[in-house]
Amino acid sequence: MSKELKKLSVIFMGTPDFAVPILQTLIDNTNVVLVVSQPDAVVGRKKELRETSVKKLAKVNNIPVFQPIKIKEDYDTVINMQADIIITCAYGQIIPKIILDFPQLGCINVHASLLPNLRGGAPIHKALIDGYDKTGITIMYMDEKMDTGDIISQEEYFIKDSDNVGNLHEKLSAIGASLLLKTLPSIINNTNLRIKQDDAMATYAYNIKREEEKINFNNPSKDIFNQVRGLNPWPLAFTKINDLEIKVIECDYIEHEQKNEAGIIVKITKEKLGISSQDGTIYITKLKPFGKKEMLVKDYLNGINKEELLNKKIGE
Repeated sequence: MSKELKKLSVIFMGTPDFAVPILQTLIDNTNVVLVVSQPDAVVGRKKELRETSVKKLAKVNNIPVFQPIKIKEDYDTVINMQADIIITCAYGQIIPKIILDFPQLGCINVHASLLPNLRGGAPIHKALIDGYDKTGITIMYMDEKMDTGDIISQEEYFIKDSDNVGNLHEKLSAIGASLLLKTLPSIINNTNLRIKQDDAMATYAYNIKREEEKINFNNPSKDIFNQVRGLNPWPLAFTKINDLEIKVIECDYIEHEQKNEAGIIVKITKEKLGISSQDGTIYITKLKPFGKKEMLVKDYLNGINKEELLNKKIGE
């Protein structure tokens, strides 16, 4: 740990699990004077108030936490800390100009894509759903628009077929923490890169909508495979069997296997449920029936009349 970094006074703004390794790295290497996070949320059937992941870490380390309902209206606490730099990661609110303009070293964001690709709130989901070969982390200066600020540094990650939102989330979070630590000295010394984004090349990753979770078996097999892993473990893709919603957690596929009407259960094995797609067969291996826990298909099939399922049209 360098003395220069340890003297750096930092305000960190973040909310979910993804931001925790970034905050931990800052706690270990800098002087974090304030953590700003979204208000605690009411969750579950019991309506319990749950603290944000970032808030929990801050409390363990005795760091003050500020949770404004609207940061654009309630920002004096941030300004009054007189920090050298503000670093954000998945905070969840638009930062007002008065905050952006305040710190001597600027406001820096850790974003989970290779900007200008996948601007927005769901870059990990959309990298998988849209079939990107690679994604990564961008450290950037913030401005008043969504993820349009100048790029300081980037690190690539090549996506594997075994990746889903859950493990890619963990990998990119770790990359983000490491890249930030490597990048901070150049920001302090004013030797960092500052690369303008090409807006003409931008793609977008808006938050997932309910209609994007439903599987359309008229789509190509690979697109359905990417959709399923791009929504696993949250919020999960779904279809319907016998008018009951089934969450599809894991699947594989074979292209050009056979020609059938899309959305027909064409094969049932001990461990897989085969459903025809536009160009092949989707093989579901893990699912979550309505009102039940997630399970392997072999367990789901134990309580099902397989003959009634075969050749059934699903998803409608």
